[in-house]
Amino acid sequence: QVQLVESGGGLVQPGGSLRLSCAASGNIASINLMGWYRQAPGNQRELVADIPTLGATRYADSVKGRFAISRDNAKNTVYLQMNSLKPEDTAVYYCNAWDQPHLYSYWGQGTQVTVSS
Repeated sequence: QVQLVESGGGLVQPGGSLRLSCAASGNIASINLMGWYRQAPGNQRELVADIPTLGATRYADSVKGRFAISRDNAKNTVYLQMNSLKPEDTAVYYCNAWDQPHLYSYWGQGTQVTVSS
């Protein structure tokens, strides 16, 4: 089992910044990919960015150049730095961890990000 705990969401004005954190614990040895997804009301959950243990990061086209995903392996934590936020970035943001050997996806509880003036 893997536990994911997100933090860092909140209310921010357009053009502002937020940093989300996702701390992983438990049986994390088999996790080879971590990422952030988001879901706005009435919309499907969508990939924002992900970062593999080895390899290149991926970003949704809508956040390229504004968001940056990173990880601190010593702390088992993944971050999402969000800059130049727009109202359309408003959503619940979920941390995800992919366990390739067991073909299982873990999810955090979600953190609300609201971009509004």
